[in-house]
Amino acid sequence: QVQLVESGGGLVQAGGSLRLSCAASGSIFSINYMGWYRQAPGKQRELVARIYSGGSSYFKDSVKGRFTISRDNAKNTVYLQMNSLKPEDTGVYYCYTPDVWGQGTQVTVSS
Repeated sequence: QVQLVESGGGLVQAGGSLRLSCAASGSIFSINYMGWYRQAPGKQRELVARIYSGGSSYFKDSVKGRFTISRDNAKNTVYLQMNSLKPEDTGVYYCYTPDVWGQGTQVTVSS
């Protein structure tokens, strides 16, 4: 069972960009899908984006056109590129697979 480590979070002004990385301790080649959830203060965790092994992806409506997700099987890493960030994107972002969750990385977008 792989372990996941997120990085790339931080504080950014509205309109800015961040790229989150999710590094797996083992091969992700055979993992059907991986993705990102986020949890804002006082709110439930919500699915932000997911990428399947074949390359197809899913995005939450509010991030479509602003976020992209990619996976590099050679580096065992999944990325979430976040552009045109808004204060409502603030939260802890968690990388996940069907079996494993990362510890999360904080993203704070100031207005």
